[in-house]
Amino acid sequence: MHRSARRAIALDIATAGSVAYVRHIDEHDHDPQHDQHDHHHQPVAAPPTHEEFRSAAASFLAASIEAGDHCPAFGAIMPPALHDRARAWQRRVHEVGFAGIHWPVEYGGRGLDRSYTAVWAEECAKARAQPYLNLQGLILAGEAILRSGTDAQKARYLPPTLSGEILWCQLFSEPDAGSDLAGLTTRAVRDGDHYVLNGQKVWCSNGQFAEYGIALARTDPSDPGHRGISFFLLDMSAPGVGVRPLTQMTGDQEFCEVFLDDVSTPADTRLGPEHAGWSVAMEVLQDERGSSGASGLISLERRLAHLASLQGDDPVLGDELLRLLVRGHALKSVLLRSGGGAASASAAKLLRTELEFDAELLEASLRGADGMLGGDATDRLLYAPGMKIAGGSSEIQRNIIGERILGLPREPRP
Repeated sequence: MHRSARRAIALDIATAGSVAYVRHIDEHDHDPQHDQHDHHHQPVAAPPTHEEFRSAAASFLAASIEAGDHCPAFGAIMPPALHDRARAWQRRVHEVGFAGIHWPVEYGGRGLDRSYTAVWAEECAKARAQPYLNLQGLILAGEAILRSGTDAQKARYLPPTLSGEILWCQLFSEPDAGSDLAGLTTRAVRDGDHYVLNGQKVWCSNGQFAEYGIALARTDPSDPGHRGISFFLLDMSAPGVGVRPLTQMTGDQEFCEVFLDDVSTPADTRLGPEHAGWSVAMEVLQDERGSSGASGLISLERRLAHLASLQGDDPVLGDELLRLLVRGHALKSVLLRSGGGAASASAAKLLRTELEFDAELLEASLRGADGMLGGDATDRLLYAPGMKIAGGSSEIQRNIIGERILGLPREPRP
């Protein structure tokens, strides 16, 4: 994009937004002379209306796409091939004020409310552009630090996360503790002003690129359940951290296994109280399962339109296609009507990933022998089973729905 065009767009966003508004206030907050002469206050720009903000976002996205500066949408997990492009896009989005829209200004955000973040996500979904660098950083780690972090942690981690300087990964699942996360065995032993971590993590998205990871480790071995777990912000370059990419059926390496061998991390990298990391983690998982919002509805509508366009000569497959369309419109109703909370997020996650998996199977059947050839459609088919596991398996989502929505008895524990 030409430099003048970039400046014009940046000016449009700044004048339509609250950055100039907040900075104007901050300039005078510590000026006693100014405080004594309120009648000299100059009028300040009001925060943008949603329509102004949406227009600025749409203009910026259109210009970026035309110039080839954007990163195409890839969903929750960044494909390795798009790493450099996604980093550059995050920097650009941050420069013009569309990163951390609802985050506080002092940490690099714009200080608007979350409804503006939703508008940005909707416009990105319409334009098929990625709204942020990766889910693990801007949604999971960032929101966890905003909720549970100290002022020092917020100042240290949030601004470079918004600018794309820090990319995060998630170190929750283990070989024997995936969906049953409370069974994790990675240990964190306090040693003076540090913790020493030992264990193994798996299904770590983008671990080979990440500067930091959000990690769960057991700090109280006397409690085998969730009460003895703490939450850490782990430096992935620390001595003893070993990252090994895993090759998927698609041939990509989006996930890694991570080995922690006497990894020392300062005590001030613990997020939240000691032994209380489970509650921090549960809020993170709720963010993960319910992160799509209105943008998810837009992509669902696009998906349903594609399914409706499919044709075949087999009446059995035609019946199955009709069932998928009915399920898709039922999911749309759930997304429109559901409120917040872990249970509603679980319901939406379950319905969406099961629908996507079955839709890919049907498309492969409609393609017949061509379904065995390489290409984007085959990659989607090979990728689909993993989405029923990522972010909590379908079985776990059914348990949450049964226990928290339907009030059924809890699943027996061994």
